[in-house]
Amino acid sequence: MHDIRQPAHHRSRGPGRLTCLLLVLAVMLGLAGGTSTAAADDEVEQARSAIRVPTRAMDAVAAMQPSWNLGNTLDAIPDETNWGNPKVTRDLFTTIRREGFRSVRIPVTWTDHQSATAPYTVDAAFMSRVEEVVDWALDEGLYVVLNVHHDSWQWIKKMPADHDGVLARFNSTWTQISQTFRDEPRTLIFESVNEPQFENATAEQKAKLLHELNTSFHKIVRSSGGGNTDRLLMLPTDGCTPSQTFMDDLYATIKSLNDRHLIATVHYYSWYPFSINIAGGTHYDEVAQNDLNDAFARMRDTFVARNIPVYLGEYGLLGWPDHNHPSRVERGEALKYYEQFGHAARLAGVTTALWDPGTWAYLNRETLKWTDPALIAWIKSSWTARSGTASFDKVFVPKSEPITAKGLTLHLNGTKFRGLWHGRTKLVEGRDYTLWDKTRLVLTADALTRLTGDREYGVNATLQARFSRGLSWQIEVVTYDEPVLSDATGKTDAFTLPTRYQGDVLATMEARYGDGSNAGQTEWTPYQEFNKAFKPDYPNDTIILTPEFLDALRDGELVTLTFHFYSGEKIMYHVKKSGDAVTGTRVTPAS
Repeated sequence: MHDIRQPAHHRSRGPGRLTCLLLVLAVMLGLAGGTSTAAADDEVEQARSAIRVPTRAMDAVAAMQPSWNLGNTLDAIPDETNWGNPKVTRDLFTTIRREGFRSVRIPVTWTDHQSATAPYTVDAAFMSRVEEVVDWALDEGLYVVLNVHHDSWQWIKKMPADHDGVLARFNSTWTQISQTFRDEPRTLIFESVNEPQFENATAEQKAKLLHELNTSFHKIVRSSGGGNTDRLLMLPTDGCTPSQTFMDDLYATIKSLNDRHLIATVHYYSWYPFSINIAGGTHYDEVAQNDLNDAFARMRDTFVARNIPVYLGEYGLLGWPDHNHPSRVERGEALKYYEQFGHAARLAGVTTALWDPGTWAYLNRETLKWTDPALIAWIKSSWTARSGTASFDKVFVPKSEPITAKGLTLHLNGTKFRGLWHGRTKLVEGRDYTLWDKTRLVLTADALTRLTGDREYGVNATLQARFSRGLSWQIEVVTYDEPVLSDATGKTDAFTLPTRYQGDVLATMEARYGDGSNAGQTEWTPYQEFNKAFKPDYPNDTIILTPEFLDALRDGELVTLTFHFYSGEKIMYHVKKSGDAVTGTRVTPAS
């Protein structure tokens, strides 16, 4: 984001930058490269020309489904590789296209590549790099969404206090982007600003400021000529939040512009307590499901039903997947969210873009392989069909007790149950399991005895519940006993509870003072945030209480912790902070 580029050269639909370099090399070497370079040129032309962008915005946005985000890359601060991802190559977009995605969103943060004072010139080398990446995606036959991204919270948010300065910088930024990309095909879409926010402003002021930014963006792009005269343009709600008030405000802006090439954009990361595992949001329960259904109903009724397309520019879960940290969202519960998300989006007619922050989440940017292929299979399946699920993906069998029958409730989602398999072996109904009212699946004691084998703690067997369509639902048979926590001492900067998990899995932690009030850095709920206040360390048989949690405790007061496990077990524990010293004591049932 730096200097006002000299009048940007107008990009043609001809060969990409790599092809041009190859052509020069061929001439320099005296090669008869006519055939190879012509083939390369043709390949680019065919990829771009293969897309005929529908005239109607509704049809064009529908053609962009499904979409994918090149997250934490050109939007990284300050540079492309600073947030853990390698530099983008064209092979990445080849992979994305082959994986079935039809469009990509390329977030760009311009702040550190742009002069902070007028005329707010974008650095030529950075603009050229953005062009290169956009062209690679376009040359792969993908629709591309290009935006102004983290600038929203770096300088745009200051608009209430510096209205003229922020507006001038915003206008200059989009003037430069518009000129640079004015002759790209209509498969390139511009997005005004990502998750706009305004500090120290009332709701009414925020709505007015966002309307001003969106309308200014629209005017600048349209007046820049070339392909920008009818290019599809995306306008966001406040924070990209799909609340009714914010969407009503955006609808009013879109109607006032009287432009049939506009798109509404919002984001959705599920019901917040479930998305990060806080406030007891350990399951994808009815509250979380209703939150999703209501959000899509609002998008449909506010925009889609009025012939305004919706591009849901980011979705996922805020706390999962993250392969660098303990999994804060239970896997099966997360899969149920993705399954329902795809179904709800199809019903509402909304195009959706998976937010992919990089290697530790979805696509490994080094290997160009999915980090969790089974997860991606569920996401892909949701694009076209429903899959059956169940009330949980584990059956816990206590080792210290005689084995008894255990059951789950099937969620058919419009499918029919076809049976239960263990590997290639189909289990026998009546002997291995019973099915009540088509949805209550009960594994017999005999089957569980066979499946648990020598009854080592942990997963002893994995079953597949198969349905008439969609994917199989995996059910893990787990041998466990009540976890055992031991007394401990430590410091506020390093305190761990010795924990014998005995096959169980930690779900959440409550923290309360003796008077019943909430303890910890999250004061509005006793259920603290997973990985922020506490986290399991299964390999080392401990539970870690973070320095942030311990620092937030009142000195000298006893705190009762209740650890909830997915088996249903609840273990109480006392901690007390005295200065920087911490003591921990297991609470026995008699105490």
